[in-house]
Amino acid sequence: MNEANPATTPPHLIAEAMRRGNVFSDKCPSREVLNHLTSRWGVLVLIGLLDGTHRFSALRRKVNGISEKMLAQTLQSLEADGFVERTAYPVVPPHVEYALTPMGREVGQMVERLTDWVELHLPAIAAARERYKAES
Repeated sequence: MNEANPATTPPHLIAEAMRRGNVFSDKCPSREVLNHLTSRWGVLVLIGLLDGTHRFSALRRKVNGISEKMLAQTLQSLEADGFVERTAYPVVPPHVEYALTPMGREVGQMVERLTDWVELHLPAIAAARERYKAES
């Protein structure tokens, strides 16, 4: 939801801006999606599902420290955004599996690269924190 000035912006650019979104606009829904993707739990769930389909309990064990409530909320948000697919099997006891959609796999690989970068640069980040603490 780009905020373009219709008087000075060509119509085709206004239409493109409306399709693309503008994360800097406080009214743009892209901010909510970005929050779902980049929250601590969103990142970990996406990366956790990159290696395939998981049941709820297996995913909870994989994402160490997440509560059942937070995992459920995170999965619901990612499912609503089209990144996660939930499959419920009509059996007793209930059997539900979660997997990434093609769009979820694509964005999951992006956040995985970000987390790889953070892990690789952790010594430099820790050193910067120590310098900051010493200077404060």
